[in-house]
Amino acid sequence: MGRRTAPEVNAGSMADIAFLLLIFFLVTTTIEKDSGIPRRLPPLEEDEQDKEVIIKEKNIFQVTLNKSNQILLTAFGEDNIVELKELRGLAVKFIDNGAGIGNPAPGEAQGTRCDYCQGEKNPQSSDHPNKAIISLQHDGETEYKPYIQVQNELVAAYNVLRNREAQRLYRRDYVDMAKELAENPYADDREELKDKVDRIKKFYPLLLSEAEAKNN
Repeated sequence: MGRRTAPEVNAGSMADIAFLLLIFFLVTTTIEKDSGIPRRLPPLEEDEQDKEVIIKEKNIFQVTLNKSNQILLTAFGEDNIVELKELRGLAVKFIDNGAGIGNPAPGEAQGTRCDYCQGEKNPQSSDHPNKAIISLQHDGETEYKPYIQVQNELVAAYNVLRNREAQRLYRRDYVDMAKELAENPYADDREELKDKVDRIKKFYPLLLSEAEAKNN
């Protein structure tokens, strides 16, 4: 009786199959990217780059997060620990104070008073929205979530004031106008909408400075 031979498996195409599977996974796999917070500071004007900028202390709304995630606010001539829920209202009060003369607009020799501000005109607070600087600083051990919450409240303060002016002038919220502008790049009225959005931004420019972390 002859010896029975075991059937052989043709493995010649296994390398090709493995190569095709590798290409498949490379093409279909989504690689996660780290997400951040986009923020671009406005560039200095050419004639201002070599000038020393002097900022009055009353025009700075200093927010500091310590390593215990407490919010220390230096503004209105005082230092206080405040709650997150208070921060937006206090920032609105500071930005909209309008106690003095603003920076001159391009082409103007001198600044003017803020005739659209509805603040208290507190002499210990900001002169004008285009001078009111919000400074955010944090400790090296500050947690990420509280920092983002504080940042969101400060940006929301600007949107509160911008919405108010947009409603006064155009009967629409600024946030809705800005969203429509971003989502409809080919709209027929895009230029008109952009002019409106830019006009509101000039009333309340976003002057938010984020300093590097400190280890205390």
